Amino acid sequence: MQNQIDLVAFGPEHLDNAVVLSRAESWPHRREDWAMVQQLSAGIVAIDGTGRVMGTTFMTPFGDAYATINMVMVDKSMRGLGLGRKLMERAFELAGARPLRLIATKEGLPLYEKLGFVATGTIRQHQGEVHAVQRPGGVEDMQNNDVETVRALDRNAYSTDRSALVDVLLERGQIAVVRKGDAVVAWAAIRPFGRGEVIGPVIAPDAKTACALIAYFASSREGAFLRVDTDSETGLASWLSELGLAHVGGGVTMRRPLIEDAGEPETKVFALVSQAFG
Repeated sequence: MQNQIDLVAFGPEHLDNAVVLSRAESWPHRREDWAMVQQLSAGIVAIDGTGRVMGTTFMTPFGDAYATINMVMVDKSMRGLGLGRKLMERAFELAGARPLRLIATKEGLPLYEKLGFVATGTIRQHQGEVHAVQRPGGVEDMQNNDVETVRALDRNAYSTDRSALVDVLLERGQIAVVRKGDAVVAWAAIRPFGRGEVIGPVIAPDAKTACALIAYFASSREGAFLRVDTDSETGLASWLSELGLAHVGGGVTMRRPLIEDAGEPETKVFALVSQAFG
């Protein structure tokens, strides 16, 4: 059976079958969410003799600084046959010399450890129907002339240029900012995803500002389904739970090789765009 599997470049023609695969794993991704990953990444898909998608993986490059490996899935009928390793090896080829990052599920963790990834932390997934929250002061919608500053804050937080990702967020969602005087000092995005909307990234100098950005979006969405993925070290977990966003899972952040960040940035990442992109 394994010999009948072909590994080919992921194209738009694979989106519908990829949704079927992710739904079988209880992942919430819609066709539009897969398309966003494809837009920013290079992907590999495993196809059986009937054209059915049996596995996927993507490599999302962020300049030469690093790449994320994401959307790693193998159909239940193909597990234990080495297909996951083959997909990962093809992703390594696509990444070239870039250092690699990923967020591992419990099921994928053993494979990633065998492939040389080292755990660096944990991500908490919070989601649910948001409670009533007061609209905070000091937060406003981004203006057109704020785009370059938003990109610069993102570069500072991630130590690489993610302008392509920021541009996609501008196309697909809404961005809010916090100003100090005339300068933008923090920002966050919200966009449709899965069962509702996801807030992220949230990039701010401190947790108080990060909470204000999240509350700005939540205040106009009472009863709506929201999701926030946050590092366990941010200290937002209890506040998010009070907001109605329960802790429902998460993942382990991993790197290959283990390269420490150069230093503490002026702005910090309090919520991820997604577990695929970081």
